[in-house]
Amino acid sequence: MKQMVSVLALVVASGAAMAHEDIADMYPQSELYSKPVQVIPGVWSAIGATAPPTYENSGHNNNLSFIVTGDGVVVINGGASARLAAALHEEIKAVTDQPVKLVINENGQGHAMLGNSYWADLGVDILAHEDAIAVVEEDGDFILQGMQRYNQDKAEGTRVVNANLSFSDKHVIEMGDVTIEALHLGPAHDPGDTQVWIPQWGIVIAGDIAFHERMPPIFEGTCTSCWIETFEGPFTDLGATFVIPGHGHPTNMEMVTIETVGYLHDLRDKIGAHIDEGGDLAGAYYVDQARWAYLDTFEELATKNAGRVYEEMEWE
Repeated sequence: MKQMVSVLALVVASGAAMAHEDIADMYPQSELYSKPVQVIPGVWSAIGATAPPTYENSGHNNNLSFIVTGDGVVVINGGASARLAAALHEEIKAVTDQPVKLVINENGQGHAMLGNSYWADLGVDILAHEDAIAVVEEDGDFILQGMQRYNQDKAEGTRVVNANLSFSDKHVIEMGDVTIEALHLGPAHDPGDTQVWIPQWGIVIAGDIAFHERMPPIFEGTCTSCWIETFEGPFTDLGATFVIPGHGHPTNMEMVTIETVGYLHDLRDKIGAHIDEGGDLAGAYYVDQARWAYLDTFEELATKNAGRVYEEMEWE
């Protein structure tokens, strides 16, 4: 356990100096934004840029993780393109000769699932929550077109391939010496949000229920009160020691609590006060979020988030 803590501490310490979106690609010889690091023995993650997807970062702006079980590899997130998935696979093969046996999509967003086509062509099973599968069925072509616009030639070879395995609440994977639980703990950031929990190692690959280093984006239709309830209830109750969030460097529960539900509570309190004072939507965009200005993507997301929370809370 001391070895695990020390490895994680090094990753977090290095991340404090590397989280900003104006830093150039940290792994220019690869499609990946950064080279995978071993978070704890057996669990690796290629940390994406804490910035919007661009041609320069190849759409690698989320965390692409993998678990080496002793009898195969489980990959978390298909990646934003087939080329990005292939780049991750090259890194996996440099770590282990064990084959990739399963890919888990953390939701139905492009950077979670557009690389599925690469893995499916290798005959690898792909698992996703039923709600994420529904998103891909409905919006997959639109999501692909968005990636093609920013990724240009790097989008070559990518097509929409949905998961061939689904689950509702919990899917248990026994592989090698590891028991892995794919969980849907409740509504949070996006339909079908999936958390990958390894109880024996005390680590959760949290997906987009937990943010760190970058501002959580609030989508149209996101229920922030539900997100808080899921986070503060079943997600916290896991008792994880180590957390790999959907975006940002590996950390612990204290940090993702501050920078996820801490932010959501603060914004809801500000918007609630604004509504109580008779404020309108136009004024909601200007509520004071300066406390969170240190988070990456603040400029892109703060006012949008405020407007969406106003529209949510106006009818609560």
